[in-house]
Amino acid sequence: MAKVTFSVDEATVRMLRTTAERLGKSQSLVVREAVAEYAARSGRLTDAERRRLLGVLDAMARRPRTRNDADVTREFAEIRADRRSGGRRHPVE
Repeated sequence: MAKVTFSVDEATVRMLRTTAERLGKSQSLVVREAVAEYAARSGRLTDAERRRLLGVLDAMARRPRTRNDADVTREFAEIRADRRSGGRRHPVE
């Protein structure tokens, strides 16, 4: 296991010590678990990002349609047929 040194404020040190004592775990284990949990969450969207993206989707849904249902259905059929046929036969240049 690697040893590292960090500088943290006194409030963080108190929280770490209190949490470790309350859970009956070492401070190092509490830090490892906290970092692992933070890393797992860091790939998710924040609430602000989620709201922004939902706003974009709402704006797109309000736009008038540019194609009729028959054109969309025909394009989907072409895509499905291409996928079933194995995709590209030659590399794209």
